[in-house]
Amino acid sequence: MSKQSNNTPYQPDFVFGKKNYIMMIIGIAVIAFGFILMSGGGSDDPNVFNPDIYNFRRIRLAPTIVLIGFGIQAYAILLNPDKKKKK
Repeated sequence: MSKQSNNTPYQPDFVFGKKNYIMMIIGIAVIAFGFILMSGGGSDDPNVFNPDIYNFRRIRLAPTIVLIGFGIQAYAILLNPDKKKKK
């Protein structure tokens, strides 16, 4: 906890900064987009096989996008919001 004088309002110390939360939201959106790409491709009739379930989008692209989203999440957690840029 930080010391405070009597006339300043209490401001809690957050673990992450604004940049971290923005990157986390972006990561969650990318992960959700990957899962949306994975959905579909089923068949209305259970006796009929639909080969669309094995297309490029569901087997290669969507899992790659989900993994990229998890990478963005890891970056967001490790990002130091207090680091100053050098000029």
